[in-house]
Amino acid sequence: MISKVLIIEDSPLVMKIIRHVARSELKDLDPIYAHTLKEAQAIYNTHKDSIYAALADLTLPDAANGEVVDYLLENNVPTIVLTASVDDTKRETLLNKGVVDYVIKESRFSYSYAIGLLNRLYRNQNIKVLVAEDSLPQRNFIIQRLTEHQFQTISASNGVEALKQLNENPDIKLLITDYNMPEMDGFELVKTIRHSIGKNDLIIIGLSVQELDKGSLSAKFIKNGANDFLSKPFNHEEFNCRIKHNIESLELLEATLYQANNDFLTGLPNRRCFFNAGEIAHKEASKNKTPLSAAVLDLDWFKSVNDDHGHDAGDKVLQFFSVQIKGFFADYITTLGRTGGEEFCILLPGLNSYEAGEFIDEFRQDVINQVIYINEGTELKITFSCGVSDDPCDSLDHQIAKADENLYRAKDEGRNRVVY
Repeated sequence: MISKVLIIEDSPLVMKIIRHVARSELKDLDPIYAHTLKEAQAIYNTHKDSIYAALADLTLPDAANGEVVDYLLENNVPTIVLTASVDDTKRETLLNKGVVDYVIKESRFSYSYAIGLLNRLYRNQNIKVLVAEDSLPQRNFIIQRLTEHQFQTISASNGVEALKQLNENPDIKLLITDYNMPEMDGFELVKTIRHSIGKNDLIIIGLSVQELDKGSLSAKFIKNGANDFLSKPFNHEEFNCRIKHNIESLELLEATLYQANNDFLTGLPNRRCFFNAGEIAHKEASKNKTPLSAAVLDLDWFKSVNDDHGHDAGDKVLQFFSVQIKGFFADYITTLGRTGGEEFCILLPGLNSYEAGEFIDEFRQDVINQVIYINEGTELKITFSCGVSDDPCDSLDHQIAKADENLYRAKDEGRNRVVY
């Protein structure tokens, strides 16, 4: 079921702009539109199981005093508020109610920012945040803010507990830690973590009471590995902006690393990534004197697919074949990649060439029976040839070259076979 976002706005002009922005910028969420509180209630009652969040105008024809916001929050719908203006009283009222954020209706950028917040909320549900804070009221306050933004939260009352949680939950992406805690304070916690977990893998935001800080503590946090620092007390918006900024910086870095290491079409590791990981596996096998087989797989007659059906069909074939490789070898393979146009490499640790060849031949027979649907009325079946070598030679490059020689033999002998 596709998650939906309920967008409520009575102005035809503003709604037209929001629809345009949502069409181009809203990701993974299906928008449903309403113009009044009554319409919004009817839509919610019909789609309550699939509505993930809402973007709501504060003032509607049948709800002039923000009743739509109260209705959504009472039904536990994460809500972003659109408003024509805001003062300190209105701002405090909205944030204390538990809205995700408010956006002032000023320009197209405002609506783009609001749609971006909806996208952010949806992504946050897969992000784990650890809060290390010995004060229960403060810990609950921080967790409440994070929960409003749909993060998964884990708590600890001191640094020792925080380390235990990190060990048990290695997928935690953000740690928020107070300085003054029993058993292990936040400063020691950061130093201990950074011995094994870098800034690119875990965001750390330090906290302390302003009187304790005086500038020196924040500097120590940052110098010893924290990504950011907040002085207590902080307001909702400062907290939310710091969290959002740090998470998005980490995501941007992760996306850059993924693009650098993965083939853009198939998602498999690219040639550089394959050889970087493969060198480690090759050295490990040589050191332990354990078998390691290298296999080079090449799709048969791939050029004719592009010539006869177009490059889009060729892309579909490559994507299909990559999915098959990942699925078939998922429980065993440690290193694989797309190393050329229609060429793929696999390393099979612990198997000699006979065992690896028989294993890959099972995969070959499985692929033969699969059908690729190029478009309506066009179906393709594909085959591949493969060469395997378990001769470690003096380097991975030379072992791959040996496997490549066997691949050429497979091609010369008629294709659609494994030679080892």
